[in-house]
Amino acid sequence: MTFKSQLIVNQQPFHYIDLVKIAEHYQENIHKLPYAIRILLESVARHQNEEITEEALKYLIHYDAKNPTGVIPFKVERVVLQDFTGVPAVVDLAAMRDAMLKLGGSAKEINPEIPVTLVVDHSVQVDAFGNPQAITLNTEREFERNMERYQFLKWAQGSFENFDVVPPETGIIHQVNIESLSPVVIEKEGLLFPDTLQGTDSHTTMINGLGVLGWGVGGIEAEAAILGEASYFPTPEVIGVRFTGQLATGTTATDLALFVTETLRNEKVVGKFVEYFGPSYHQLSLADRATLANMAPEYGATCGYCPIDQETLDYLALTGRTPELIAQVEAYAKANQLFYDEEQEATYTKVIEIDLSQIEPSLAGPKRPQDRISLSQVAQNFTQSVTAPSGPKGFGLPEEELTKQTTIHWQDGTTDTLKTGDLLLAAITSCTNTSNPSVLMTAGLLAKKAVEKGLTVPKYVKTSLAPGSKVVTSYLKASGLLPYFEQLGFYLVGYGCTTCIGNSGPLDEEVTQAVTDSQLLASAVLSGNRNFEGRIHPLIKANYLASPPLVVAYAICGTVRKDLTKESLGTDKEGKPVYLKDIWPSSEEVESYIQKYVSKESFKAAYAHLFDANERWNEIQTTSSDCYAWDENSTYIANPPFFEDLSADLPSHAALDNLRVLAKLGDSVTTDHISPAGSIGLDSTAGKYLSSRNVPYRDFNSFGSRRGHHEVMMRGTLANIRLQNQLVPEISGGFTRFLPTDEVMSMYDAAMNYQKQNIGTIILAGKDYGMGSSRDWAAKGTQLLGVKAVIAESFERIHRSNLVMMGLIPLEYTNQETAQSLGLTGEEVFCIDFPEKPQINQTITVTAQNKDGKTITFTTKLRFDSPADLRYYQNGGILPMIIRKQATK
Repeated sequence: MTFKSQLIVNQQPFHYIDLVKIAEHYQENIHKLPYAIRILLESVARHQNEEITEEALKYLIHYDAKNPTGVIPFKVERVVLQDFTGVPAVVDLAAMRDAMLKLGGSAKEINPEIPVTLVVDHSVQVDAFGNPQAITLNTEREFERNMERYQFLKWAQGSFENFDVVPPETGIIHQVNIESLSPVVIEKEGLLFPDTLQGTDSHTTMINGLGVLGWGVGGIEAEAAILGEASYFPTPEVIGVRFTGQLATGTTATDLALFVTETLRNEKVVGKFVEYFGPSYHQLSLADRATLANMAPEYGATCGYCPIDQETLDYLALTGRTPELIAQVEAYAKANQLFYDEEQEATYTKVIEIDLSQIEPSLAGPKRPQDRISLSQVAQNFTQSVTAPSGPKGFGLPEEELTKQTTIHWQDGTTDTLKTGDLLLAAITSCTNTSNPSVLMTAGLLAKKAVEKGLTVPKYVKTSLAPGSKVVTSYLKASGLLPYFEQLGFYLVGYGCTTCIGNSGPLDEEVTQAVTDSQLLASAVLSGNRNFEGRIHPLIKANYLASPPLVVAYAICGTVRKDLTKESLGTDKEGKPVYLKDIWPSSEEVESYIQKYVSKESFKAAYAHLFDANERWNEIQTTSSDCYAWDENSTYIANPPFFEDLSADLPSHAALDNLRVLAKLGDSVTTDHISPAGSIGLDSTAGKYLSSRNVPYRDFNSFGSRRGHHEVMMRGTLANIRLQNQLVPEISGGFTRFLPTDEVMSMYDAAMNYQKQNIGTIILAGKDYGMGSSRDWAAKGTQLLGVKAVIAESFERIHRSNLVMMGLIPLEYTNQETAQSLGLTGEEVFCIDFPEKPQINQTITVTAQNKDGKTITFTTKLRFDSPADLRYYQNGGILPMIIRKQATK
C-alpha cells in the first residue's frame, strides 16, 4: 500500500505519502506521535523495499513513547560535509573506486546517490587579527596551506555526480544550510516529502531549528548514506521540552541554550530525540531555535527538533526562498500534519518544563559546555576551579596560583602585568551564535556604547570576529555597527569556524613567552559551542562559552575574575566607572535594528553566487578522471589502507586473547582527545613524521586539515596534549607504557610495537567515551593502531557508531561496575570471550589476568545495537561491506 494523496498548490497537483491514511489504516491517532517520529514514519513508508520493511513502519505508527521498540532504517535525502571531515570521506570514496576496479567492477559504481554539498569552512585560521587586513591575510594563508586539498576537492566536484562544493570565504556549513541550502520540503517528480539530512559535523543538528530532521554522523556513516545505505538506530525515546513564560530583558538565546544544555545533560538524553513545544514556543525566533538545536551534541541528544510553524515560513521568506517553495512547504506541512498545532499535544517519553522567565545571563565553563554558571558567579567559580581537584571542573593547583602574576615585555619597550584568570582570547565565532541577528546586534550596540564611553580592550587580549555568513557582515555594515567592533579590536578575520574548533591561531609572541615561562592559568571567552580543555588554544586552560555581547564585555574587562553584575568594566573619559548595565542595549533598541537592517535583499545578495563567487577557488586547476591520481609525495592526500587486502569473501576474525591495554582513560574523553583537530607540535610524533617528509614547521597546518593522510592521522591518534592516560599518570599527552617491557613511549610507537609482536590491544575508559565532535578519525585512527575493542562505562552516540562501522567492538561494563570497582590497573592481560556469530546487545565475558596470575572476570554488554551493526562487524566494517555489495550488483 502506498498511502498516497494528492495536494494542489498554486493550481499545480502534487502527491505525498499521507500520514493520516497510514494512521487510519493501522487504527492509530497521528496527533499522538511527536513531529520527529512523524517524519521518520513518512521516510520509512516512502522507502519501503526488501531492507526497509513494513515491520519498521509498525514500530513507528504504533509508537509507545514510554517504551519504544524495534530498530528503524532511515534514509536521508541529503548529506552535508565540512572540509575537515569531508576531505577524508571523499578520500575514502576515491579509494573505494580503486577497490571496485580490483574486484572487477566499474569505478563509477561508487557515486553519490543523493545530493551532497561540501562547505569549506574549517580551514581558515586566525593568524592575523586586530587590523583591517586580517581577513585578507588569513585567506591568503588558507589557500597557501590547503591548495593540495582544494585541488582534490575540485577533482571530486568534477568526477562525482550529485556533489557540489561551497568554496572558502562563504560561511559556516550549518548557517549556509539554514540560510540557503535546505528547501525544508523537497519536490521530486511531483512527489513532496520532508528534507532530511545527515552531516559530517556534530552541529548538523542546527537544521532542526528550521523544522528539518537531521543530525551529525561520522564520515564513515555519511559515506554509507551517500552511497544509498540506510542508517539504523533503535526507535528513539522523544523527550518533550515545554516552554512557558517569556525571556527577561537582558537575557539572550545563548543564555537559554546554555540553560537547556545544563538541564538536558542532567536528564541524560544521550541517544534520545528532544522536541520543543509549548505555549511559548512561538515566541522563539527561528534564529533562537537554531541556537537551541545547534547545541544538541552538547546536551547529548541526537537532535533537538523544532516543528514547522509560521515563524519557519517567515524565515524562509526573509532568507529569500521563492514564494513557490514557501507555498509548497506550508501546504504540505499542514496537509500532512507536520505543521505545529498547539492544541494537539503529542505523547512524549517525558516532558520537561522550562519557564523562559527563569533564564538568566550565563556562561559555561571552564572545561565543558554543560557546566553553566550564572554571570554573577563566574568570578567565584573560576577561583574555586583553580584549587578544585583536577578534572572536568577543576585544575588541581595550589592556593598560591591565585596570586601568581607575570610580566609581558612588548617589543616597543612597554610592559603589562598578567594575572591568573586574565583573558588572552575573546572570539565572536561559531555557527551557534553568529547565525542569530539578535545576539550580534546586541553585541554591536554594546560595542558602540562602550566606544562612546571611551572603553578599550587590553593589548594582551586576542580579539576576533568570524561571522557564519556574509549576511552578518552585510547587516553589521548597513547598521553602522561594524566600525565599533573594529575599534575594540574585533576585526573580521574570516568566514568559518576559526576559534570554535581550535583554529584560533597564535597569540602574540610576547604573550606566548610570558605565559609559557610562568605557566600562568589564563582564560578565554568565546561565543562557541565547545570549550574542552586544550581545544581552543594549547596555552589557555580555562575557556568559557558566552553570548557575543558578553564576549565583548569580558574583552573590555580583560579578566574572568570580575563580577560583571557588580564590578565596573573600566572607566569612561571622565574617569567614572562604567558598568555592564550602563552599556547593555534595550530589547526595543535591538529589535528596531533587526527590523531595519536584516533584510531579504542581504540574504539574496550573499547567496546569489554560492558556488562560484570565490575567484581564487575558480582559478584552481585540476584533472578530470574517474579515478584519482594519488601522489606519493603528498602529505595531505593518500590512498588509505582500509581496502588493501579486500576480497569478495568475508574476513575471518581472530580470537581476542592475550590483549594488552594501549590506554586507560577516565570520564568525558572527547573525540578531540582521541583525534585532535588543532595544531601539530614540532616534537610530536606527527610533527616528526612531517619533518622527515621535509615539511617546514610553518607549513604543518592542523590535524584537521591533514585528515586525508592516514600516516599523519595515525600518529595523531590519542595524542592530544591534554590526554590523561592512567598508565602514565605523571605525564599528559599521547604517551603510554609498552607493557611487555614497561617502557614509556608515544602511543603510536607502542601501537606499532604491539602490532610487530602480533599482540592485539584494547582501550579502557569511563563515562561518555567519545563525546564531542562527530570525528570519524577517532575511530579510524583507533583501528589503524591495532585496537580491537573499547571497554567503557558508556559511549556517546556518534563515536559508538563510528567504532562499529570500522569493525571495532564497543563493550560496556554491566552491574554498575567500573575499571576502578573491579580493581583493573590496565597492566593485566585480557581475554574477551567473543562468539563467532555475535548477537545484538549480547552479554560478553571478559577475563583480566594480572602479573601474579590472579584473574578478574566480569561481564560486559556488547554495543552492537542493530542487525546492521552485526553485518558491519562480519564485513570488517561498513565500507568493505558496501564495496562487496556494489561489486555483486
